[in-house]
Amino acid sequence: AAGQDISHWFDETTGDIRVEMSQLTNSQKYYTPHGRFVHIPPPMPHTSWFTSFARPWWKDNKYEVGHLTTKTRQIRVINTLTSQEEVIEVCSEETMMEILQRYLKYNAHAASYTWKYNGSNLNMEQTLDENDIKDEDEIFYQLQVDSETFRQAILLYFNDDLTEL
Repeated sequence: AAGQDISHWFDETTGDIRVEMSQLTNSQKYYTPHGRFVHIPPPMPHTSWFTSFARPWWKDNKYEVGHLTTKTRQIRVINTLTSQEEVIEVCSEETMMEILQRYLKYNAHAASYTWKYNGSNLNMEQTLDENDIKDEDEIFYQLQVDSETFRQAILLYFNDDLTEL
């Protein structure tokens, strides 16, 4: 399982390893379909089982490397000044400011632009959904329409903030 997603090993509500009933002891045991791993007790009591660790690795924050997004989606970002278009995959939890930060690799002056969708200025502290840019992937899937053809576009309008009076 090295390098692979193991989130299916965990109970979503408790954050602990999933449990099942042991047919041998008729008691709960950790569900480990690929065999035991670090901090998982043996199926039967054993004198060599080392129990003096403070907390199991899956409850230790130092091993946390990130958070899984509930859903990713692709958006088009179009610079109306240059007509350049980039497709960016974003997390549903990201704010527009976080998306702007990632867009800087395409346009170092992206903060000098007004970001709009359907003619309305976007609140950069809100997510796409909070800015009323709804994720339509499921609708496209149900209608058997290619979502890449109808990607939502965010338009960038240059602010001439360097004008001298």
